[in-house]
Amino acid sequence: MDTDLRQAKAAARAAAFAARKQAHAAGQGQAAEILADVLAAHAGQVLAGYMPMRTEIDPLPAMTAHPGPVGVPVIMARATALRFREWTPGCAMAEGDFKALIPVEGAWVTPAVLIVPLLAFDARGYRLGYGGGFYDRTLQGLRAAGPVLAVGFAYAAQEVAEVPIDATDQRLDMMVTENGVTRFP
Repeated sequence: MDTDLRQAKAAARAAAFAARKQAHAAGQGQAAEILADVLAAHAGQVLAGYMPMRTEIDPLPAMTAHPGPVGVPVIMARATALRFREWTPGCAMAEGDFKALIPVEGAWVTPAVLIVPLLAFDARGYRLGYGGGFYDRTLQGLRAAGPVLAVGFAYAAQEVAEVPIDATDQRLDMMVTENGVTRFP
């Protein structure tokens, strides 16, 4: 990645953290219910969500309501794709890399539907993450193996005019916020 793009992404991340913090303080409204409604069409399929950290919007109510296997991401090493360990409410959790909680044990699952956290998103379906490239690598690998639905989940206030992207950035298939659902062509 060239220096200008790296600087543009760093500046965008700083602004996005601030916008997300402000949105988080206001509450997520009906976002989890809207997400659960979207996921209902995928009952029985393997879903991967995430354990919310800091000011991330909380997908746990929708994950708990999903009638099928649910996994959460496990970082295996830097610059690799994520793997997903099966999660159930109340299962034993431990702190993993980057302080994210992960199940202590459980089967490895391959998601057909992936709830993707983010810092910012745009109307083209691109997202700005934390900069590790984990979700981009993961989506690229999952999509190479077969269909997967990538659902961004965020506060509406996290939308920006344009996310700075490079050739490795993967687009989302849809975005869910407290204001509703946007599908990307």
